Amino acid sequence: MFTGIIETLGKVTSLQAKGGNLDITIESNLTSELKIDQSVAHNGVCLTVVSLTDSTYTVTAIAETLKKTNLDSLKTNDSVNLERAMILGSRLDGHIVQGHVDQTGECTGIREDNGSWIFSFTYDSATGNPTIEKGSITIDGTSLTVVNSGKNTFEVAIIPYTYEHTRFNTYKVGTVVNLEFDVIGKYVAKLMGNR
Repeated sequence: MFTGIIETLGKVTSLQAKGGNLDITIESNLTSELKIDQSVAHNGVCLTVVSLTDSTYTVTAIAETLKKTNLDSLKTNDSVNLERAMILGSRLDGHIVQGHVDQTGECTGIREDNGSWIFSFTYDSATGNPTIEKGSITIDGTSLTVVNSGKNTFEVAIIPYTYEHTRFNTYKVGTVVNLEFDVIGKYVAKLMGNR
C-alpha cells in the first residue's frame, strides 16, 4: 500500500526487454535505503526491486503491466515519480493507493490559475472507473483531489510544490499518464452495479 505522496524523482538509466517483460533500472537517492524484494511505486505502479548497485536498482514490469500503464513508453533519462510502500502506524498523508494502475489517461489541457495549475485529463469511461467531485485520484502515483468531474474527463489543481517535485512539470497536452481510481469508489460502484 502507498499514500500517493511522491518521495522523490528517479531517472531511468537502462531499459532491457526480456521476453514480454521489461527490466527498468533507476538511479535514485532512495537506492541506498532499498533492499531486494521491496515494493516501490514507479509512476504509481507497484514493482519489486530485483537487483541493486550502489546508485541504481532494477525492477521488472510484466507484459500485463506494460499493457495497462505508461511504463512501456519510458525512455532512458526519463524521470519517474517514486514512493516506497507505506509503514503501518504512520500518518496517511494522501489517500489509500494500492499501486495497481487501472488504466491510462491523456492530458488534454494545462492552464495557470493564480499561482497554481489546472490539468485536464480524459480517459476511457467504458471501463466503469468513476471520478467524483472532491474525490481522490492517483495520477502517475500522485494522490490528488478531483475537480470538475465529467463522464470521461476530470481536472486536478496542482500547487507549486507538487508541480516542482513530481513529473507534472514535464506534462504536455497528449502526455499519457497512469490512473488509479479511488479504491473505495471502485468498491461502491461495483456494489451498486450488482444491485
